[in-house]
Amino acid sequence: MRIWQRAIAALLLVLGQGAIADPAPLILAADYAEPTTRYTHGILGDAVEWGALRLELADCTDCPKRRVVLRLPQHRVFEDVAPRVVDLGTGRALVVVVESDLSKGARLAIYDAQGVVAATPFIGTRNRWLAPIGAADLDGDGKVELAYIDRPHLAKTLRLWRFEDGKLTEVAQLPGVTNHRIGEADIAGGFRNCTGTPEMIVATADWSHLIAVTFDGQTLQKRDLGPHKGRQSFRAVLACR
Repeated sequence: MRIWQRAIAALLLVLGQGAIADPAPLILAADYAEPTTRYTHGILGDAVEWGALRLELADCTDCPKRRVVLRLPQHRVFEDVAPRVVDLGTGRALVVVVESDLSKGARLAIYDAQGVVAATPFIGTRNRWLAPIGAADLDGDGKVELAYIDRPHLAKTLRLWRFEDGKLTEVAQLPGVTNHRIGEADIAGGFRNCTGTPEMIVATADWSHLIAVTFDGQTLQKRDLGPHKGRQSFRAVLACR
């Protein structure tokens, strides 16, 4: 066999091996594990946070399930209600979490089965937190946006980030809204799609009214949905009633 023929044969062998290589595992479910009190912020009603993210995986749709545990270093915790398993446009589920550093405060992070895929910057100061709203393609361009309220008790600013090519880029922000009060064990609001256009549901900064926020690819627009009357009013609005 000539040299060039051997080279082509070797290349085809390598390509063939790549074609049959196992893909990234499927993430089927996620929860937090290993409770810890090493971060005493207590914004969700107690001083217990989480030291690990536990993932349920499968290597194919018909393969047996297995679990992995991703542990944070001692200077970080998951300061969150629950991890969110979502498709961010990659065709495979990823996990969105709130991760807090003992000296830098919170950030929004995206995990796969190996660890962090992308993350926003930490807020920068201890005991500063963010409350997720959700993720969706808000402007119909095929790219997914992730939204949260930056410091819902202080800054009360909605920040919107686009996930593209494995990176998060901030694309818009809106002050004067919130979705959490100190000590609450849950996060209010979320995403809804009642008329074909995804909307983010939050409250005004003073909790007097509910607000629907949309994104047109450039700016955020808000509209009043009526008085805030507790979690039942959020549930009604999210159910398009």
